[in-house]
Order: sequence, then structure tokens, then C-alpha cells
Amino acid sequence: MALLILFSSLAWLQMFKTQEYEPRILRNAQQIATVVNLTKTALIHTDAIARVSLLKTLADEEDVRIQIREPQDAVDSFANSGMEGQLVQEMIKRLGPGTTIASRVNDEEGLWIGFDIERDSYWLQMDAARLKPLGGSAWLIWLSVTSILSLLGAAVMAGLINRPLKRLSYAASQVREGHFNTSTLDESAATSEIREVNIGFNRMAERLAKIEAERALMLAGISHDLRTPLARLRLETELSVADPQARELMAADIEQLDEIIDKFLDYARPDATNLGPVLLSGVISRCIAPWRHNQRFEIAVDVSEDLHVQAEAVELGRVMSNLLENARRYGQSPSDGITRVEIVARVHDGWVLLRVRDQGPGVSEDTLKNLTQPFYRGDTARTSATGSGLGLAIVERSVQRMGGTFSVFNNSAGGLMALMKFRQAAAE
Repeated sequence: MALLILFSSLAWLQMFKTQEYEPRILRNAQQIATVVNLTKTALIHTDAIARVSLLKTLADEEDVRIQIREPQDAVDSFANSGMEGQLVQEMIKRLGPGTTIASRVNDEEGLWIGFDIERDSYWLQMDAARLKPLGGSAWLIWLSVTSILSLLGAAVMAGLINRPLKRLSYAASQVREGHFNTSTLDESAATSEIREVNIGFNRMAERLAKIEAERALMLAGISHDLRTPLARLRLETELSVADPQARELMAADIEQLDEIIDKFLDYARPDATNLGPVLLSGVISRCIAPWRHNQRFEIAVDVSEDLHVQAEAVELGRVMSNLLENARRYGQSPSDGITRVEIVARVHDGWVLLRVRDQGPGVSEDTLKNLTQPFYRGDTARTSATGSGLGLAIVERSVQRMGGTFSVFNNSAGGLMALMKFRQAAAE
């Protein structure tokens, strides 16, 4: 905006010089040449007594002085370049080739025009302001004041525009994070366009909040209602299926369906609100307890016993359980089929970096960027195990609800690594 104002002012100044200032100065030069010619004619046709009176009248009333031109006069020539050069050429063309134009004679400033009358040489002195070129401190001050006032006005206008845009940007970020009720914008804004945008955004946020609530309610209701027939199926399987192998397979299928229902319930769970100091080692110990005696699942933990994070204990437990289950299903070592998981926590600048890494085959780059999307499964890149595709989506959502960040990538040493950041908390 500053550059726009500057170039606009310079363009206006150039237009003024071309259309108004230069023609006016050239007309002044023509008028000065006319005055000189008239003065020469008057001096030629006036006797000695009347000439003295004429010179006095010119000096008093017209601010024109005539004096004898001496050979030893110290003369500073008028500039012969740019606009001043054009003025000199115009005056010489009208006054004759023997005319001399000077800006200073004998250290006295002015517009000095030298001419000859018969054998005598004269200086005609006038005010140099008549041909003063455009520029100087006055124009610089004028341009600076204009630019400052323009920028102040532009700053006020930009503020009036940017302030509601900043609020809109913040509200949009809240909606992006799923906080629909904290993104209300002012519907009584003075500008009609901003008011319409705010009203439309608020209606959109309300609609999204309603859709999200209905989705969560429907998902939780469906998942809950499926539990009853699944329980009956399991009981009937145990009682009515005689073949032990068929009974075991049917029970495994029912158990898998039950686990998928648990995933749906976890994904539909509302935001956590009660965050506080949580002993990280305690949560990890409870999560790995079911796998301690599994010979095909080895877990190595490197976490300080007194390290606390800002989280919610049950939610953090779900995060760790989902990561361990994901590693068990998809992170078997290609060499021997054993799942090996490393859990490491380090503190850096008030944040706790928690890493969970398996030693499986990893995933392709195209698959990697979609792993945290709900219902996306990268099974074909790892093993033939099946699941709901909600595990890592639940982890990412839960970590974000607790104020942390979550990312997953292939480790350079092999396997898939999940990296989480939580705020460090002091023990209660």
C-alpha cells in the first residue's frame, strides 16, 4: 500500500510537471523575454534624462534593475540541462544569439539577462523565482505529509478489514479442531459484507455442531445396541455348537466384532475436559500388563518412573492400548514373526516426547499419509490382519484432545514409529 501511494504521488507529480508546471514556466520565459525586449526598446528611444527616470520606475514598480555590464563581472551561468536548459534556449531564441543568462553576477543571486544596446552592454536583473525549477524541501515536505496522511488512512481502513478477518480466521481454526461452540462471530458488525459473512459462518458452525452431535449419538447408539445380540450369539455358540474348533472360530469372530464396536465407541466419545498430571510409567505398566507373558510380543520400556504429563489417565490408556494393539497386529518382525515394541519417553523444553516403535515391515509413503484417516487400513502393506481402521485415528484424536500432537512415520532403522508430544506436568 505504501508503494502504491508513493508511485501514485510520483505519477501525479510528473503529470503536474508535464501538463501544468512546464507550460507555465515556458510562458514565464516568454513574458520575461518580452519584458527584456520592451526594456531595450525603451532605453534605445529614451534620452539620457528620461532614461534615469525610466530605470528608477522599472526598479520600484516592476522589480527590474538595469546596470552596466563590465568585462570583469564574475558570472555564474544558468544551468543548461533539463528544464532550466529549455528555459535558456527559449529566451535566447527570443532575445537573440548574443544573449547571456546567468544565475549569479558578482555574488548577487537573481535572474540576470545580459544584452547589448549599440556598443554598450547591460545586465537586466529580475527575481529568479519566476523560473525556479520544481523541487526543493517544500515539495519533499508536501510529498512526505501526503504519504503519511495516506498511510494513516490506509492503516485505519486495513485495520477495519483485517480485524474481522482475524476473528474469522480464529473461528475457522476452532471449527477445524472440532470446537464448534467457541467459534461464534459478531452478527451486528457495521459493515454489511462482514455481517453477512459472520452470519453465514455462525449458521455453518451451528449446523456442523448439530451434525457432529447426531453422528456421535448415532454411532454410540448403534455400537451399544449391537452388544446385546452379540452377547446372545456368544452364549448360544457356547451352548449349541458341538464342534470345539467351529465354536472357537465363531467365538473369535464375535470377539472381533466386539472389539470393533469398542473402536466405534472410542471414536464417538466426546472431548475430554479433566486434564491433570498423569504418571506416564503407571499408565504404560497397566497397558502392557496383558502382554507380559505373551512370548510373541516383546515390549521394552525406557520411561522415567517419576515422569508426569498433562493428560487424562483413561484417555492416555486408550492411546497406549490402541498403539500396542496396532503393533501386535501389523508390526511382526519379517524374520521370525515376533512383535517387538520399544516405548521411550524424553523431556525437551517442557514437552514430553513419547515414542512407540515396532520392528515390522513399515508402510509405503502413499499409505503412511493416510494411516490416521478413519476407516483407512494399510493391511496389505504390513500383514494380513484385519481391523476397523480406527486405531490410529482414535490415537490422533485423543492426543489432540489432551493438548498434544501425534505423528507416525517409518523409522530409518526399520519399522513404524508413532511420536507423541505432551506437556510435562509437575507431580501433585
